[in-house]
Amino acid sequence: MAQAIFIILSLFTLGCALVVVTNRNLFHSALYLAFVFIGVAGLYFMLQAEFFAGIQVLIYVGAILTLIIFAIMLSRDLMNPNVRGFNRQWWAAAIVAGLLFLALAVVLVRAPWPAAPTGEPSPAFIAELGQALVSPAYVLPFEVVSILLLAALVGSILIARER
Repeated sequence: MAQAIFIILSLFTLGCALVVVTNRNLFHSALYLAFVFIGVAGLYFMLQAEFFAGIQVLIYVGAILTLIIFAIMLSRDLMNPNVRGFNRQWWAAAIVAGLLFLALAVVLVRAPWPAAPTGEPSPAFIAELGQALVSPAYVLPFEVVSILLLAALVGSILIARER
C-alpha cells in the first residue's frame, strides 16, 4: 500500500513538474509549481519527516511561491500575453541543456554512492543535528538568505510603484 501511494505521489509530482517547464503561460506554471511543492511535502511525509513536510508547505508554498506569483503579476500583462514562445537562440539553448543533462547523467551513474545506514537514527544524533542547525556556524547562510529575500522584496516594490 505504501509503495502504491509513493508511486502515485511521485508520478503526480513529476507530472506537475513537467507541466511547469512545458506550459507557455507563466502564471499557470507557477500554480503547478505549488502542486510540485505539495507533492514533495507528501514525499517528505511518507519518509516520516513530518517537520520537513510542514516546512516545505510553509516556506515554499506559503512564502516562496507567493513571492514568485507576486513578481509574475507585477511584471507581466497576464490578460494579454503577446510573448513569442521561441527566439532565434532556442536551438542553442536546447543543445546546451541536452549536453548538461548528459554530463550530469554520466556523473550520477559513475559516482560511487555509499550505502545508506540502516535502522533508526539515535536520539543523540537528532539532537546534535538540531544543535548544529542553530549554531553560530549557520548564521552567515541564514543572513545571506534574508538579504536575498529583502532584495527581492525591495525590487518588487520598485517595479510596482507608479512613476
